[in-house]
Amino acid sequence: MDQTVSSYLPLFLEGEVIKGFGRGSKDLGCPTANYPLDVVKKLPSEFKPGVYYGWAQLDSGPMYKMVANIGYCPYYQNKEMSVETHIIHAFEKDFYGSNLRIAIVGYLRGEMNFDSLNELIETIKQDIVNAGKSLENPESQKLKSNIFFGKP
Repeated sequence: MDQTVSSYLPLFLEGEVIKGFGRGSKDLGCPTANYPLDVVKKLPSEFKPGVYYGWAQLDSGPMYKMVANIGYCPYYQNKEMSVETHIIHAFEKDFYGSNLRIAIVGYLRGEMNFDSLNELIETIKQDIVNAGKSLENPESQKLKSNIFFGKP
């Protein structure tokens, strides 16, 4: 892992889930939970945009694996940095307004631009697989019970 990245991980973020651009579910088949800009602005100044993995908790519910794009989404040319978290779980309904806590455990890759929407979708699918595998290691597993999630 990049030395700069490892200096601020694990990183813990918390905030209310807000409506994003609506691209995750509609365009990509990969729904995301989005934080408001005030949460994004709490990232360390040296934070490297990219795709990260870790743990997510909605309100006081169970822990789920997650993968998050943190950056500018070059394919969509966002003007402001965003944190878009895909919780690796099938939910029956939206959870806007819920409190989302995430522990960012590791770094998968830097942000990339893509020649096609299909190429972006295939890369996201692989990111999800890679995140799931990475979260099986013992160091990653320990963070599931961090006090941040209300579990001593």
